[in-house]
Amino acid sequence: MVILRIPVRTPRDCGTLLVATSTQGDTGMMKKKTIWTAFAIVAATAVMSQPAAARQHGDMNPEAAAVERAAMDYLDGFYNGEADKLRRSVHPEVTKYGFMSRNGVYGGEPMSFQEMIAFADNVRETGNRPPASAPKEVRILEVLDQTAAVKVTAWWGSDYMHLAKYDGQWQIIHILWQTPPQG
Repeated sequence: MVILRIPVRTPRDCGTLLVATSTQGDTGMMKKKTIWTAFAIVAATAVMSQPAAARQHGDMNPEAAAVERAAMDYLDGFYNGEADKLRRSVHPEVTKYGFMSRNGVYGGEPMSFQEMIAFADNVRETGNRPPASAPKEVRILEVLDQTAAVKVTAWWGSDYMHLAKYDGQWQIIHILWQTPPQG
């Protein structure tokens, strides 16, 4: 018996795929089966590992692009003090909750829509912006016709966000975040 170990990394799964092939019978036929099985698995993994915002003919899916724009507007709002971008990308009824590590102990704290706007206004007024080298990454996890899920990595940590389409516009409605893990 031949066992192939193939690392798998998709937006939904991480792990190792084990493929077992019998070595009994015609070894030439077994080699062909093993090669075709490995090829099929590698091809399927390549397709599954593309982000939900998979490029189509070199262009991003328009819905995924709009979701990415909302997430980037959210980051710009906090990074650059652009409250208008927060108003555009975040629904006024947003629920945001964050976990901050202090001395190795996590404590949670909510942040309202108005507190987000006030934070952005403060950044604009004081000029207290993160350095240009600060992380600013959007990773689209999934885009459906009405809802989407995104992870952003920022100077304060990681945010997991749910977005929904309101009057044809993608807006963030839920945010759960934490500071970078300690250790």
